[in-house]
Amino acid sequence: MRAILRLAALLCAVGLGLGAALPPAHIAAVPTPLPAAAPHSLTHDDLEAYLDGFFPDAMARADIAGAVVVVVKDGHVLLEKGYGYADIDSRKPVDPARTLFRPGSISKLFTWTAVMQLVEKKQLDLDRDVNDYLDFKIPEAFGKPITLRNLMTHTSGFEEHIKGLMVDDPARLLTLRDALVNGMPARIYPPGEVSAYSNYGASLAGYIVQRASGEAFENYVAHHIFQPLKMEHSTFVQPLPAALASDMSKGYYLPEGKPQSFEFISMRPAGALTATADDMAHFMIAHLNNGSYDGVEILKPETAMLMHRAAFQPTPPLAAMALGFYHEDRNGHPIVGHGGDTQVFHSDLHLILDQNVGLFVSLNSAGHETSLVDNLRTFLLDHFMDRYFPGPALTVATPLASAPADARAVAGAYIVSRRSDSNFFSVARIAQPIEIVTDKDGSLSLPGLAAAGGAKKWIEVAPFVWREEHGTRRLVARLQDGHVRWVSSELFPPILVLQPVSFWQSAIFVLSLLGASVLMLALTVVFWPIKAILRWRYSQPFALSGRAALLYRLTRIFALINVVAIGGWAAFLLSGQLRLSVFDAQSDGLVRILQLLSIMAIAGTIVPIIEFGTALRDPNRIWWTKFTDGLIVTASLALAWFLINYNFITVSTNY
Repeated sequence: MRAILRLAALLCAVGLGLGAALPPAHIAAVPTPLPAAAPHSLTHDDLEAYLDGFFPDAMARADIAGAVVVVVKDGHVLLEKGYGYADIDSRKPVDPARTLFRPGSISKLFTWTAVMQLVEKKQLDLDRDVNDYLDFKIPEAFGKPITLRNLMTHTSGFEEHIKGLMVDDPARLLTLRDALVNGMPARIYPPGEVSAYSNYGASLAGYIVQRASGEAFENYVAHHIFQPLKMEHSTFVQPLPAALASDMSKGYYLPEGKPQSFEFISMRPAGALTATADDMAHFMIAHLNNGSYDGVEILKPETAMLMHRAAFQPTPPLAAMALGFYHEDRNGHPIVGHGGDTQVFHSDLHLILDQNVGLFVSLNSAGHETSLVDNLRTFLLDHFMDRYFPGPALTVATPLASAPADARAVAGAYIVSRRSDSNFFSVARIAQPIEIVTDKDGSLSLPGLAAAGGAKKWIEVAPFVWREEHGTRRLVARLQDGHVRWVSSELFPPILVLQPVSFWQSAIFVLSLLGASVLMLALTVVFWPIKAILRWRYSQPFALSGRAALLYRLTRIFALINVVAIGGWAAFLLSGQLRLSVFDAQSDGLVRILQLLSIMAIAGTIVPIIEFGTALRDPNRIWWTKFTDGLIVTASLALAWFLINYNFITVSTNY
């Protein structure tokens, strides 16, 4: 069950950190507006003093072994610095100029830059069917083709796909083409309509770069981005070239634990970058300079500005997706950026466009709580902005007269748009309960997000626009035909939305039903031998015989199959959470066994139904045994519904 409860967090973490900021401790107690802070001057000395005060304490709280940070301003590196250790055992410190980190999904920004280079050369068209560039076919769906613009704004409509994303042995790395063909996800949304972050979509774009340029993706990026930007310590090659391998930081779940092995990523364009902070500074400078670095142009100015401009706004007035970047505007300043996470490395990149300032941070540890790691990064950006580029004074949020009615329209259960629907990973829909709750005064609260550092109370300040009671972040509902289509918030980037579901599909109902059913069948299995032992101990004969005895025993056998099936799936998902490479073709045999057990559990539901009917007609059975048999039937039917509804018996092993 622990695996199921944490699965959605895993899916969101792989490729992008979505944690909310740790709020300053005093904010919740402040009943009046906060005055605008006087900005500090962004100088080397002030910045170094600030970061030297921030990182040691933040890393200790989050349990991080090593971190690197770089800030660029006006085309130059203002400050780059390492904190902690790249290798704890050898006490090797982090060196921003030499220590290599894995920036995860920040890799996608290089993929998107490569796409735009080829758009400039008229080799690619943002609005052309991607099938025109491929040597395999994306099946038709919804009557609309997928375009590169869809891929860059994460509106391709692909469901989440995780199998083979990471492997633990370079020999198991598929070619980029094979990874895309073998791991093609289903399409669950029409292109261009719903934000649903996709590693597959970014990798598809990288393969299109490879096809259009005639160069392997890794080589194209090296020749057309790394070399002109003088990024001499960066690569997409896996395993690392010998010249770079010795500078690779170790990666840790916890600093006191053993270092983890290098994470091999099959979907290379989506997350396989290895780079130093100093090299990332060159990339940030190039984009802040509208495509040029040290006199060398990798993009035309108009192309770079197009990449940074809003391209798809899922929930006005909240921030939009740019082309590859996402907007994370703060304090009235336009900011584009991207986050990135492997299982042990966690990174963020931010470009404050109107100030010509860039910030990159990377951590080499997962920390003891993922939310703390996410919070460290978001907290840094929030306070960096408040220190150097503060916004206007915070005004009191005054609720609208329509607040109670609007809140009731929005309240309910929600699921994340970035998800799987066609395979057993659809169970992630219930793994992270998202409930929007209303109070009688018309305010909203999101208990799940509040626990991770979000606001405890949201006030409606415009029709279907809520703001933190003591903050600036907003939550917005998008309506269609008078009903909520989805909800979004500045707690997370515009690469996903929250979609409403009925109570019967909500986490609270499904998890309650699942837990009660598993408990009932587990007790049935446990008490079977216990009762047999007690009958033997007290020389009591078994009361049933013939067909009734057979049905009794078969019911217990199928209860055991149910428990083993659910337990097996939970163990498999938990092991994959601890090591993402478990979700690979090497586990297909186990998946098939679990699918077979699930089919047996579903088919076997007929046995307790027949047994219950037999018990009801037997005048010699006392009422409580009949009641127990009824509970076994209910639990069996509930688990059969669960296994079918969440696709645990699909023919495919693609997930």
